[in-house]
Amino acid sequence: MKSTIHELKKENRKSLSKTLFLTIALTIISTLGFAQETKGQTITVTIENAKSDDGKIVLALNTEDTFMKKQPIQSASADIKDGKATVTFENIKPGDYAIIALHDLNGNQSMDFEANGMPKESFGTSNNPRSFGPPNYEDAKFNVAKEDLELSIRF
Repeated sequence: MKSTIHELKKENRKSLSKTLFLTIALTIISTLGFAQETKGQTITVTIENAKSDDGKIVLALNTEDTFMKKQPIQSASADIKDGKATVTFENIKPGDYAIIALHDLNGNQSMDFEANGMPKESFGTSNNPRSFGPPNYEDAKFNVAKEDLELSIRF
């Protein structure tokens, strides 16, 4: 009887060891699975009415802090075909953003102005507000949540 009790204790320790090992292994695997960086959303922007296929369309994705002040969060450019161009921004975290689009005719990556201060090149912003004067963040802002977005900007 003494040996039977001893064998039962030995089997209980083995069973407990297996259970403990599996619990630790599953905990580690679960933690590693959640620790991976989650990807952000995708914003696909289409420019529909470029006046020509010359040059490129240049877009800048901004937060309120960077809008027309600093380097954008992301920038991208695309060739124009039949007056249309499409650009995709990837891994965008949730929040409020605004996009400025420019038809860069001469490839200098910036807007050119006439002597009187009027723009020489077409531009537009997200939400397509119609305003006189420089673009305004509040008019152009949109929200990125949990779904990918498709936007259209017109010049």
